[in-house]
Amino acid sequence: MKYYLLPETGNFYKANLHSHSTVSDGTLTPAEMKELYKSRGYSVLACTDHEIMVPHHDLTDNDFLMLTGFELGFDENWRPDFLDARVCDLCIISLDRENNVQPCFHRTKYHNPQRNTEIMFDENEPDFEREYNADCINAAIKKCREKGFFVTYNHPTWSLEHYEDYIKYKGMNAMEICNYSSFIDGYDEYNSKAYDDFLRKGERIFCIGADDNHNRRDPSCRMWDSFGAFTVIKAEDLTYESIADALKNGNFYSSQGPEIYALYFEDDKLHVECSPADKVVCTVNKRRCMSRYNEETGVINHAVFEIKPSDGYFRVTVIDKNGLKADTNAYFTDTLNISVTE
Repeated sequence: MKYYLLPETGNFYKANLHSHSTVSDGTLTPAEMKELYKSRGYSVLACTDHEIMVPHHDLTDNDFLMLTGFELGFDENWRPDFLDARVCDLCIISLDRENNVQPCFHRTKYHNPQRNTEIMFDENEPDFEREYNADCINAAIKKCREKGFFVTYNHPTWSLEHYEDYIKYKGMNAMEICNYSSFIDGYDEYNSKAYDDFLRKGERIFCIGADDNHNRRDPSCRMWDSFGAFTVIKAEDLTYESIADALKNGNFYSSQGPEIYALYFEDDKLHVECSPADKVVCTVNKRRCMSRYNEETGVINHAVFEIKPSDGYFRVTVIDKNGLKADTNAYFTDTLNISVTE
C-alpha cells in the first residue's frame, strides 16, 4: 500500500510566489507579468511588491490565479550605506482571497535608492515600530500568521545575514531555498544549508523557489530574472482556496527545472519518481546522507531510500545533468503514518 507525501490526487500548478511589478520597483505591470508567466506555463503568481499589498483579482481567470501579498523589509538602517546593511525580507501572502487588509508595521517613510522604492505609510495605529532585530522580526512573523498570511523568509545571502542572524528567526511558514534574481546577480542563493540549519534547530518549515523578478533587463539576455526558480503546487483545482490549502499543508516542492512526479512510501521505503536526473539525494537530520544514480544509463527517474525513525526529518533533492535542482519539503518521522524500522 502506498502512503503519499505529495498528494496522489489533484493537479500540479507552477507558481512564482515572489515578484515585483510597477506597483513598487518592477518594470512590468501586474497584467503584463500575468501574460508573461502564463505564456511560460505558469498558473499562479503572487505580486509581492515592496511594502504595499494590492489585490489583483481582476486578473484571475480559469487558467491563472493571482495571489495577494507584499514584501516586508527590515533594514539595518543605522548603517550609513545600504550596501553594508543587513536586512531581513519576508514575503507575506494572504491565505484568504477576501483578506486584503495589510498588516501595519510602522515606518513613516520608506525610501532607499538601492531598492528604488518610495512609499508613504499609514501612521494610524501601527502594530508596532519596525526595527532590525530578531524580537521585532519574530513579532511581525507571528502577527502576520495570526492574521491569516503565509510567511516566507527570503534570500539570506543577498541580505548579508549570517547563521547567527537568521537562526534567531522563528515561526515562518517557509524559506526560499532558491532565489533566482539574487542567483543570477552572482549571489550563492541556493540556500539548502540555511534550510537544514532551521530544520535542525527545530523549525518545521517548508521551502520554496521563487524568481523575485523585477524585469529591468533585456528579456533576451542571460540576466533576465524570470523563470529560473519556481514552486510546483499540488492542489485539487486552481482556486484561491485550494492553492492556499496546499500552501498551508506543504503540498508543493521547489525547483530550478527538474520535476517531481510522485513522493510516497511503499513497503516501508521512500520512493521518488522524477524527470530524467543525474542523481537523487536524500538528506536527513544526521550524518547519513544518501544518493542514488543509474550506473548503466547515467539517467535516473526513480529512487528508493530507507528512512529510519532516528533520522528525525528527511527531504529529497533531484539534480539534473546541468546541476539544476528540485527540492521537496522536509518531512518528519514522528508524524508519518507508516511503519519504519531501525
